[in-house]
Amino acid sequence: MSVSDLANSIGRELPFLRRYARALTGSQTAGDNYAAATLEAVLADRSVMDGLETRVALFRAFHAIWNSSGQPVVDADGGLRAQRAQAHLSRLTPNSREALLLSSIEGLRSDEIAQVMQVTPDEAANLVSVALEEMANTIRGNVMIIEDETIIAMDLKGIVQALGHEVTGIARTHTAAIQLAGESRPDLILADIQLADGSSGIDAVNELLRSSLDVPVIFVTAFPERLLTGDRPEPAFLISKPYTEDQVSSAVSQAMFFASTEGLEAS
Repeated sequence: MSVSDLANSIGRELPFLRRYARALTGSQTAGDNYAAATLEAVLADRSVMDGLETRVALFRAFHAIWNSSGQPVVDADGGLRAQRAQAHLSRLTPNSREALLLSSIEGLRSDEIAQVMQVTPDEAANLVSVALEEMANTIRGNVMIIEDETIIAMDLKGIVQALGHEVTGIARTHTAAIQLAGESRPDLILADIQLADGSSGIDAVNELLRSSLDVPVIFVTAFPERLLTGDRPEPAFLISKPYTEDQVSSAVSQAMFFASTEGLEAS
């Protein structure tokens, strides 16, 4: 593969490497730093791409760096939230969370996860199953949904409640989101990008975060690559439309690890 072809191939997959890295670390900055380190490693040794599909090769190179670094979880401030998140994560079976993200969010098959993590396909499938069980039973919290389509909003509500979380309410506009957050403080926000009144879910979330509401946010969008450029402040957790129940469950469970433990019930 020529340098030009390799660059184009990697460029197509880079947004999804960023998404994965951000979800693992709970931080845009930390996740993008890992993605950048992965690219540097690939450019330094193009042989890591040999014999593998581009996405699998990129994620495999990422994992070599991730494992060698000790898999730290940091936030923008490197503060108490990061310490709490790391404490929660330390109770999980090693590599299970990574396998779950690769499967549910990135859509890799068990044999592809096995190539990325250098385990057998059966071991990869088992790691996914273990992660679903462990993460679903670890933390309970309050989730606010910002979604203007009734059917989708009710579907998201059902998935969140099935995980054992409480739904504080559903907001369909920017104004309603601000009001709902003021009435009942969420531990996590699940937000669509485009709202019923033509306003932006991103704008609503940004206003909430500026008002001292420091919680993780999962955005749902049909165009994830537009929010995975690394050129501006962007979400750490992102689900593509159309989504699956497993994708939502995985993202919510991951994001809850990065919520403040105050007010959460940890088992």
